[in-house]
Amino acid sequence: MVSRIDLHAHSTRSDGKESPTEVFEHAATAGINVLALTDHDTTNGWAEGSAAAARLGIGFVPGIEVTTRAKVLVGDRHRFISVHMLAYLPDPKYKPLADELSATLSSREVRAQGITDKLAVDFPITWELVLEMLEEGATIGRPAIADALVELGIVADRAEAFRGPLDKHGPYYLATETTDTFDAIKLIREAGGVPVIAHPLTDVRPGASRGDLPEEHFEKLIDAGLMGFEVYHREVPEVAREWLLMLARKHDLIVTGSSDYHGVHGKPNRLGENTTSPEMFERILAAGSGSKARL
Repeated sequence: MVSRIDLHAHSTRSDGKESPTEVFEHAATAGINVLALTDHDTTNGWAEGSAAAARLGIGFVPGIEVTTRAKVLVGDRHRFISVHMLAYLPDPKYKPLADELSATLSSREVRAQGITDKLAVDFPITWELVLEMLEEGATIGRPAIADALVELGIVADRAEAFRGPLDKHGPYYLATETTDTFDAIKLIREAGGVPVIAHPLTDVRPGASRGDLPEEHFEKLIDAGLMGFEVYHREVPEVAREWLLMLARKHDLIVTGSSDYHGVHGKPNRLGENTTSPEMFERILAAGSGSKARL
């Protein structure tokens, strides 16, 4: 039997639309053999997800999608960009990482309320409505605001919200004050985890040349302990994919493929639309020591 390994999925513990149990039930239906639960900045769904996976006969990989921020030279200017770092098999009790995640969760709430306040100038949205979109204990982010805009009939779905009012280049956008990317890599490694950049270089335009890509910055991330790239993701452009594969071969890095599933009614991403090879998965298992996969 061919192994179908999907290492990036979200539940209602962050911005997914399904509980951890429902995520794994849908994974079973989709023929997934191994699934990583990687909610944003939280491990709250691990216990439920692991129990559901065991009942369904699916491998469970504990993970986190850690929100980070990097200072990158673009042209002749430095700017801050959001970098999401997948952390596989970290120790959730490692205090420095747990403290950083807690601070990020607080920052996420401040940022979400700020975006809501800016939107409220032009749309009949309230913070109370945004909070109603969340399950108790869930990580807040722009998807909850998108759900509120859908509820109000301003947009048809999350995708339209992110193309419109919540576009990161739009007037309502605010960045999250969060962990420096280099610090996040260090903390994940100290916690026994395996840091892999999620959906890198999604903003690269078609026709970009190698000179347009932040090679020096990526080399520094690798020197700092970055262990891989999520190359096979629907939002990674082909030109970026080719360059990332070249860089991965050069440094013998882990290459993953994932769906970034958010639920049937979340993003259009579908479980198993991209997968990770068994060989690369074995490398993650061998490198991670902070927590254990249940296979």
